[in-house]
Amino acid sequence: MIIIGEKINGAIPAVKKAIQEKDEAFIFTLAVKQAEAGADYIDVCAGTAPEAEVETLLWLMGIVQQAVEKPLCIDSPNHRAIEAVFPHARVPGIINSVSAEAGKCESIFPLIQGTPWQVIALTCDQRGIPADVQGRVEITQKIVEKADAYGIPAERLHVDPLVMALSTDNNSFLKFLETIKRVKELYPGIKVTSGLSNISFGMPLRKTVNQSFLSVAAYAGMDSAIMDPTNREMLATLMATEALLGLDRHCRKFANAYRKGKIGPPKPQK
Repeated sequence: MIIIGEKINGAIPAVKKAIQEKDEAFIFTLAVKQAEAGADYIDVCAGTAPEAEVETLLWLMGIVQQAVEKPLCIDSPNHRAIEAVFPHARVPGIINSVSAEAGKCESIFPLIQGTPWQVIALTCDQRGIPADVQGRVEITQKIVEKADAYGIPAERLHVDPLVMALSTDNNSFLKFLETIKRVKELYPGIKVTSGLSNISFGMPLRKTVNQSFLSVAAYAGMDSAIMDPTNREMLATLMATEALLGLDRHCRKFANAYRKGKIGPPKPQK
């Protein structure tokens, strides 16, 4: 499973405070902790007013790239902001995100054309998120066709089927699983991703629901997750799932993570 570390996001109160106070040490430490916990990419999201977004993203990117060697996941709903900060990424990473909304693909795909950059593709358009599986599959097809026109293969796309809260749609997760199946039948090399927290919105024991979501989605073929790798319980769930699925030879990764104290009960401080 590809882990996209989600903690450097201005929507999180502690990060918002660090951005407002220009607390470089706080952001630096967050990046290091996520990288050490196993993040493959570090997501950077300003979560600020539009007029301050580019400046904030550049500030975050500079700190993260100084702190760790992991590639970035540049996260903004504003494709113009992504265009502005894109040249400042030192190594190819992931753009978060494009969708079938007018102009999004046409703005982002030329940026990554002819490069190894990947992109998260949201299954929504100007009408919003389709309520049914077929609508999400059709949007995926549109985005894949647009990517192909720029020479970008499906293998570089992380499709996010945008799972809805289970508390409002009891079939939300079943639709997510069916979307994975249908999309991968069409494009065997494509990746599927998701955040983990939307599914449990409005429910008790959200951590338990999120962990179950991760485990079953991984079994169904989800390739990447936007998650907190420093969450020991979530990381343990992921690593145990990979071991159960035969993806961890002799369970070495699981055992090594336990020995290094990344998963399991925290070791008492001396």
